[in-house]
Amino acid sequence: MPGARLSALNRRVAMYPGTPEAPLQTPGALTPARLRRAKELMLHSPLSIIEIAAVCNLTRSHFSRAFKVNTGLSPQAWRLLARMEKAKRLLATEAPITHVSLECGFCDQAHFTRAFSRLVGQPPKAWRQAQTLS
Repeated sequence: MPGARLSALNRRVAMYPGTPEAPLQTPGALTPARLRRAKELMLHSPLSIIEIAAVCNLTRSHFSRAFKVNTGLSPQAWRLLARMEKAKRLLATEAPITHVSLECGFCDQAHFTRAFSRLVGQPPKAWRQAQTLS
C-alpha cells in the first residue's frame, strides 16, 4: 500500500500552486536516472549485478532490493526476461539460433535453449516454427 499512499499524496501536492512538478519517489527505490543506467548496463554489457550495483554506488543487496521496488523483479530475473524478449525478436528473423544465443549474452546454444525452454515453454526452434505458422 505504500505505493497507493504515495500516488494519493502526489495528487494532493499537485493541486497546490508553486509545488514541485516532479512526483515524490517511492521509498527504497532507485532514482529514475540510476534505474535507466542499470537497465542499460544489464542489456548492453557483460557486467555482473555486483558491478552494476557499484556503478550505481550501492551495495549488491541494496541495489537488488531497490531494483525490485522499481520493477517488481530481481535484477537477475529482469535481465533474463529482457534477454528472452531480445531473443524472440531475433528469432523472428532468419538469424541462426547459435547467433541469437550469443547476441543475447549466452555462452552457448545449449544454455540458451535450456533457458528459453524453461521460460517460454518450448525450444527456440519450435517457437520460431510456431511463429512462422501464425
